[in-house]
Amino acid sequence: MPADLDLRKLRYFVAVAEELNFGRAAERLHIAQPVLSRQIRALEDDLHIALLLRDSHGTTLTGAGAQLLIDARIVLDDASLIRRRLARFQHSDLELLVGVMPGLLATRAISDFQDDVPGCRVNVIRLGWNNQVDSVRSGAVDVAYARDLPELPGLVVRELVQEPRDVVLPIGHRLASQSSITPSDLRNELLLQDAAVAPEWLAEASPSRRRDAAAGPAADTVEEKLELVAAGRGFIVLPRSTTAAYRRPDVVVVPAVAFAPSRVCLLWRADDLDPIRDRFITAAIGQTENALAG
Repeated sequence: MPADLDLRKLRYFVAVAEELNFGRAAERLHIAQPVLSRQIRALEDDLHIALLLRDSHGTTLTGAGAQLLIDARIVLDDASLIRRRLARFQHSDLELLVGVMPGLLATRAISDFQDDVPGCRVNVIRLGWNNQVDSVRSGAVDVAYARDLPELPGLVVRELVQEPRDVVLPIGHRLASQSSITPSDLRNELLLQDAAVAPEWLAEASPSRRRDAAAGPAADTVEEKLELVAAGRGFIVLPRSTTAAYRRPDVVVVPAVAFAPSRVCLLWRADDLDPIRDRFITAAIGQTENALAG
């Protein structure tokens, strides 16, 4: 086993492993197919193991190739992250990646930050409930506007603000005309999201509704959840800024009472020395009152 891995060969391998076709992989990499084939054979020689099986039926991964695909993606992501971090100290080709959950706004903070660091390009990446933490851990974003997080090992969670929640119901629902809704009002209604988001409902819900919720549809994005509500499948509970950002004529939004407020947080990696990111965090804290939509 060699002491070092060639990152270029790893990039070539990932392209072939994802495409499972040397021609398409070569087009994706903008190199000639014979060159790509030679590089993959050289990688296999370096590692002393077969990574791909090629026959008349096409290209498939060996067990070792499937494992290398998982590990190579991590290595290449880490290498890209290292380059971006070092560029911060050189003040060359500066880029900041800011993740934002639905209903949250980084606009004013970005404006203040770019006044402070005019040479830095800021890219905003939309996050969801299922990837807000992993995006920061992996370095896919440098800092995130996140929601309702506990303390997390290796990460800094800095609360910015708390906001009330709303219940979202289909048009014509029996509770749609109420001025507010409590968890007990919803005990016989079906929650269409992870019950951990609304433990107050879980404490009040009937046993059958708890079972239905546990086996219910897996909707990750706000858009998917709203589609289910509009179809009359049940209800969801969302932070008020999220309902403000996703107005629809086929659902009704009613203020939630006796539900814990949603916590809006900044999230970043604790062990990174990143002066550019830290200047954005300062700007974001200074614009806390402008972090919510609506």
